Amino acid sequence: MAIRTINLSLIFETIWLGLNNLRLHKLRSALTALGIIFGVAAVICMLSISEGASADEMRLIQLLGTRNIIVNSVKPQGPVQASDETTYMLDYGVTHDDYKLIEATVPHVNALIPLKEVANAVQYQDKKIEWPVLGTTPEFFTAVNVSVARGRAITDLDMHDNKQVCVIGSAVVDELFAYEDPIGKSVYAQSAFGIQPFRIVGVLDQVITAGAPARDVQDRNLNRETYIPYSTAKSQYGSISRRQSSGSRETFKVDYTSLYVNVADINRVLPVSGMVARILERNHDDKDYEVRVPLARLRLAQQKERNKKVMLGLIAGISLVVGGIGIMNIMLATVTMRTREIGIRRALGAKQRHITVQFLVEAVVLSTTGGLLGVALGWLSAHSINRFANWDTIIEPWTIIVSFTLSALVGIFFGMYPAITAAKLDPIEALRHE
Repeated sequence: MAIRTINLSLIFETIWLGLNNLRLHKLRSALTALGIIFGVAAVICMLSISEGASADEMRLIQLLGTRNIIVNSVKPQGPVQASDETTYMLDYGVTHDDYKLIEATVPHVNALIPLKEVANAVQYQDKKIEWPVLGTTPEFFTAVNVSVARGRAITDLDMHDNKQVCVIGSAVVDELFAYEDPIGKSVYAQSAFGIQPFRIVGVLDQVITAGAPARDVQDRNLNRETYIPYSTAKSQYGSISRRQSSGSRETFKVDYTSLYVNVADINRVLPVSGMVARILERNHDDKDYEVRVPLARLRLAQQKERNKKVMLGLIAGISLVVGGIGIMNIMLATVTMRTREIGIRRALGAKQRHITVQFLVEAVVLSTTGGLLGVALGWLSAHSINRFANWDTIIEPWTIIVSFTLSALVGIFFGMYPAITAAKLDPIEALRHE
């Protein structure tokens, strides 16, 4: 028992000597730890930016609906039919025939959800915003995973009675009804064919990633859109639309602005998207449509995110290795400077393992202290980027844990060689060292 007490006391004394030596050489210790500090901070900062950008993209794809196949009408490059020099009649995009053929022949389809843009401006009193008005069915809101914050969504009864009601996005509320409750009020949809009033029955929840204009994501912005029953859009506006600009007048016929094909089973989405694409290829001579599959985008984004994390991990590993090499160099220089001290300790009874522990403690304390400071610096940097650069940053707990653990392992790995080198010094030769 007495021997164990003496050994424990000697170990504690050895650890204290290592810590005390770092305290006596504060500047050298701080400079040694800089590599670890900036390495860990860089890891956390880079991964937080990557996580923020990835999470934004993932939310946007989820918003589009992973069980949806989105078919958009695309305006062709030139007019299909010209009636005179200033008026063009374009007939393009997804048609009723496409709708019927998909409905009749494509299996595993849960719902076909049409969208038809009927107006490009909304007005309330003296306020006007040039944002789209679209006709759709009640299934649309479920398909795109957006809920109603106030009031209600479009219903089957609205469709049956061709009611002139609408559901508006959160940005429309902010622009037109900053200090009013919009429910029950009427807005006016403006198009080249005139003005139509629609009574507001619901307001959508804010969709944070919708549109994401700062990231140039070319998807719809639900916050800025106004939705009316599709039956009302069809009866009031038909398929013909008109747009005037720069002295010319453009008239075009589009049956559907977009068509959402909602698939019953997520495992069937990719095969069904292939069937839809083949139907459209047979029905259209021109490429006046596009087929988008959010599920495919999601899987691609997930693969890109995994690759990005591996790449950032390698970069982070290199930066930590550089910091570890710095620790090893300083520790080897320290061994040379303290050779006589090591000889004295060995002469007084210290064993090789005690010398090893002393120098290893110094290396581990440097790396773990540097790791803690690096975590703090990385956290502050990520939040500063979020605040001042307006970039979304997300610091995952695993990022902090892994970064700190790696910094400690780097200290052990790169501190072991100098510690063993110090322990193997010959005591007599060490005492003679000047």
